[in-house]
Amino acid sequence: MATYQQLLAQAREEIPEVDAAGLAELLAAPDAPVLIDVREQSEWDEGYIPGAVHVSRGFLESRIAGVARPDTPIVLSCAGGSRSLLAAQALKAMGYEDVTNLAGGFADWKRNGHPFDVPRRMSEDARRRYSRHLTLPEVGEAGQMKLLDAKVLMIGAGGLGSPSALYLAAAGVGTIGLVDDDVVDESNLQRQIIHSTDRLGMLKGESAKAAIQALNPDVKVNVHATRINRDNVLDLLSQYDVIVDGADNFPTRYLLADASLMTKTPLVHASILRFEGHASVFTPYDGPCYRCLFPEPPPPDLAPSCGEAGVLGVLCGVMGAIQANEAIKLILGVGETLAGRLLVYDALGMEFTELKVRRNPDCQACGPNATLELIDYEDWCAGAGRHTVVSA
Repeated sequence: MATYQQLLAQAREEIPEVDAAGLAELLAAPDAPVLIDVREQSEWDEGYIPGAVHVSRGFLESRIAGVARPDTPIVLSCAGGSRSLLAAQALKAMGYEDVTNLAGGFADWKRNGHPFDVPRRMSEDARRRYSRHLTLPEVGEAGQMKLLDAKVLMIGAGGLGSPSALYLAAAGVGTIGLVDDDVVDESNLQRQIIHSTDRLGMLKGESAKAAIQALNPDVKVNVHATRINRDNVLDLLSQYDVIVDGADNFPTRYLLADASLMTKTPLVHASILRFEGHASVFTPYDGPCYRCLFPEPPPPDLAPSCGEAGVLGVLCGVMGAIQANEAIKLILGVGETLAGRLLVYDALGMEFTELKVRRNPDCQACGPNATLELIDYEDWCAGAGRHTVVSA
């Protein structure tokens, strides 16, 4: 049986190596490789090379697919260069074509005076709560910290806002703002799952806050018991990183669409009616905006409210969960959001349809000649929505 030293010698014959100076040059290049640190968590906590992805050696084979494709250039590092060398050999055997080892590891990187970061430390309680996130290479501790630092504004604590807010709170989004001036009504309970019978008559924001803090007491909840309008929208949006739109009327949707452009705040949109739901993401000036998709509101007689036309309760859960998923991806900067796409869900047929949405070069809101200003949206929509209710 080969000794450990013999295994290392064999690996060095198969795996190219780069020193600390060479790695610094590679990482500064536009086509930088993916740098994977295979040390244990306790070692990572003492410092890491900026830009590195942490996947401890014991999980590398099972999690590498979430970090890099087989044709992606990869550099592996560890404390001294030995574990990562054998790990590189294992990836090579799995079909990864371009794998390099950092000779001397993180110790040599530090010894040569290259910069390194020291991660913020999560408490043991937080590690247990978010353990399933921490095992995902696309999230990990750095991503979880992004979630804990994030601020999301929920427009409406109703059918869409209920599941969205609960999942965002469960995910560890640090601050959630709830904009809703309505109170919990018995008819809400068929779909607005954040509320309960014992909280009938309570302000929806306060009811939702109670539910969120029961689920995750570390989440800060700001209750904005007001209607969002052109007098307060810019101030509200400027306090948050992402907007989740749970409005049920066109005046509010257009107000949010314009204000998101003015504050450059990403907008996660969804709408529901009867058995159908729509969802999209609008990232200001990076893809189409809401007005590229809907330049003008529909006539009032073609835009009934959920109160008039009805809505399947569970449909709200599906679409609200999609909104939470898109908000989390925006915060983490991972995956492909629904920007440039409209997702249509038919609950009766159990079908998802995706429509491409292109940016309108002549858009009156985001086009080069746009003169964006907040207007009287209720008057413009000619009564298309009921502005007194902002939660579906």
